[in-house]
Amino acid sequence: MRGWGGDQVEEAVAGCVAALRPAVDRDWTGVRAAGLEWNCHETAFHIAEDLIGYAANLAGGAKDDYVPFEITLDDGTDNTGLLQVIEATGALLAAAVRTAPREARAFHPYPFRSANREGFAAMGIAEVLAHTYDIAGGLGLEYEPPAALAESVLSRIFPHVQPGPDHWRTFLWATGRGELPGRARLTGWRWNNNLVLPTDRLTLQGITPAAARDLVAGGDGGFEWLDGGPFEGTRDAASFMLKAYEGGVHRPEFGVFALVRREDGRAIGGIGFHGVPDEEGRAEIGYDLTEAARGTGYATEALRALSDWALARDDVSTLFATIERDNLPSQAVVTRAGFRKAGEDEQTLAYELGR
Repeated sequence: MRGWGGDQVEEAVAGCVAALRPAVDRDWTGVRAAGLEWNCHETAFHIAEDLIGYAANLAGGAKDDYVPFEITLDDGTDNTGLLQVIEATGALLAAAVRTAPREARAFHPYPFRSANREGFAAMGIAEVLAHTYDIAGGLGLEYEPPAALAESVLSRIFPHVQPGPDHWRTFLWATGRGELPGRARLTGWRWNNNLVLPTDRLTLQGITPAAARDLVAGGDGGFEWLDGGPFEGTRDAASFMLKAYEGGVHRPEFGVFALVRREDGRAIGGIGFHGVPDEEGRAEIGYDLTEAARGTGYATEALRALSDWALARDDVSTLFATIERDNLPSQAVVTRAGFRKAGEDEQTLAYELGR
């Protein structure tokens, strides 16, 4: 998947500045931003605060909280100067995203207390798009960013939002700023960075709809794969996940995870769920592993981690897996992970693990 993040941050910031520059001679402190309690000046400064805050957390590798600092404007800074601050802080975030290692993660509170470089880029862009819209609305200016920019944000940090034919209108709806036919207007909203589950030797990294789309198209999904991957099972799982996303029934925590080795950051396979838990709290789980990584306990390690995470939830009571009769290594994996045989037919064996 082509590198994504820095260029798109700069594109969003450039669109913001271009949209607001015609009104720099007006009093932004005396006009409320559309839909907000803040005035337009406060909202514009908030954009800069978000951009520099995200850049600092990502570049500094913050683990448990935001980097403890604030920015201030010099006395007498006019609106032109404020736009310059937005440009500068946007450039800093773009640089942080471009230079962060693939495996870098840093603190963000929602929902899983961390984000990777794409997540920080997408959050920064979301803040720019949403609040430029607010300011433009308050000042009576026209503003609409490129649809591709809105779509790329939706497919990275709004995986729980069904995409629509108009990506910008869908983004406005997803951030509580607009209407969409057939959907109730939102009064509260959150974005959703990918879930990452650590083990001793691996990280299980949630695959976003953007990454799933790339995998289905034959790309690498943004991962560096071992031994010529990704592999057939991972691509198939990404295809099912993408259909769920496009159908509006995808829940990212019950999606697909890439298995990434800590020692070298290379992906060695995939693991995930075949869908959300049913009414009885049952969820099916599956996995695949490159041949070069088999026989080392990676699959068992990943299955234990994902099973422990799932069974700690209130909405999951039982996990199950179906395995072909002649797949003895996979049967050994589920057995070592604590699953017990619960049924069989001519082709497959069924294994279950409860709380």
